[in-house]
Amino acid sequence: MTKTLSRRGFLAASAAMVGTSAVAQTADSTEVEADISTSVQRNVASFRSLDWQPYFSNLNKGAVLVDIQSRALHYWSEDESVYKLFPTSVPLSEELTRTGRTSITRKVEGPSWAPTPSMKIRNPEWPDFIGPGPDNPLGTHALHLTWQYYRIHGTHDTRKIGRRSSNGCIGLYNEQIAELFALTQVGTQVLLI
Repeated sequence: MTKTLSRRGFLAASAAMVGTSAVAQTADSTEVEADISTSVQRNVASFRSLDWQPYFSNLNKGAVLVDIQSRALHYWSEDESVYKLFPTSVPLSEELTRTGRTSITRKVEGPSWAPTPSMKIRNPEWPDFIGPGPDNPLGTHALHLTWQYYRIHGTHDTRKIGRRSSNGCIGLYNEQIAELFALTQVGTQVLLI
């Protein structure tokens, strides 16, 4: 006997399922994952729009605000016609994190990469140089800052976005760094908080 489910019945069943905690089984195993709804903190607040006025006195040449804690980058154009909000990767530790005011000094499409002296000490097996391409940790575009070795750049490793995963730089998805690259100019003000 086949029973059809009415719209009301479907909605009631869906609501009941949403109200129960989910238990999942990993592939090819009998291990059951715990309900993470009580242990995982959601990062909802970081993806809300912000006003630029608490952070900048003007929007001359545009402005970029990077919030390390919420892992979000905000961009405002000089004429206030464009506002963008992007998820980012941030430095692995407090020691690698730099905060304060800086600006964009150079824009590079297809950047090459070389580890800093301190990176080479921590990771002597790393190569001395990587040219542009899919193996380059700077992705497709890089915005150089007034601070030596610090960049806002893309990444080919999309798992890094939203995490503490960099050696000091701020990372964006390649598609989003390309968009930010087109919007910014040399002299765009940047604030990392």
